[in-house]
Amino acid sequence: MGNAWLEGVSMGLLLSVIVGPVFFTLITNSLQHGFRYAMVLALGILCSDAMYVLLTYFGVAFLANTVLFEKILGYGGGLILVGFGISSLVKKQVNRPNTGGINLPVPKKRNAFAKGFSINGVNPFVLLFWISIASLVSLKQGWTGSQISLYYLGILGTVFLIDLIKAFIAKQLSRFVTPRLIALLNKGVGLVMVFFGCRMLWTAYFS
Repeated sequence: MGNAWLEGVSMGLLLSVIVGPVFFTLITNSLQHGFRYAMVLALGILCSDAMYVLLTYFGVAFLANTVLFEKILGYGGGLILVGFGISSLVKKQVNRPNTGGINLPVPKKRNAFAKGFSINGVNPFVLLFWISIASLVSLKQGWTGSQISLYYLGILGTVFLIDLIKAFIAKQLSRFVTPRLIALLNKGVGLVMVFFGCRMLWTAYFS
């Protein structure tokens, strides 16, 4: 059983090094809104991954082989990512430490959860990753239900822990980050999301 968990941890480490829109969103939100906000965002990412685990494990992997499903996922996910990206590009930067005594509204943590869940959830590459994992698990004919559970827990737990470490390190570096740099990072995140979204739309159109 221990080997199943270690294999899951190894796969989680592999998933954690993939750089995409979720990575940039996590880092910039930790810098701008703090570690607790980023922690809730990471929790949203975790729940999104857990949803895909359930969907793929219990038999919807075959849907990914249908052209209609790929196009719906590509168009829908692409448009949502482009929307998030444009929002990051046009929103105004607020310098919270120097508010002149004015109490500015603190971003709600439930919004962080929804953002993490949706940005990760609409990415078809995330779904394809979990489909490949479900296919890999199906080949483990000698594994029991407990071993499969430990394998998935190893992946999910590792990804969540490394997301927290990324957010924590980013927050520790926040003292060196100026409002101008945060604004540039937000623009960068917006461009990254628009890029990934447009790539998804392009792939869906020509698939």
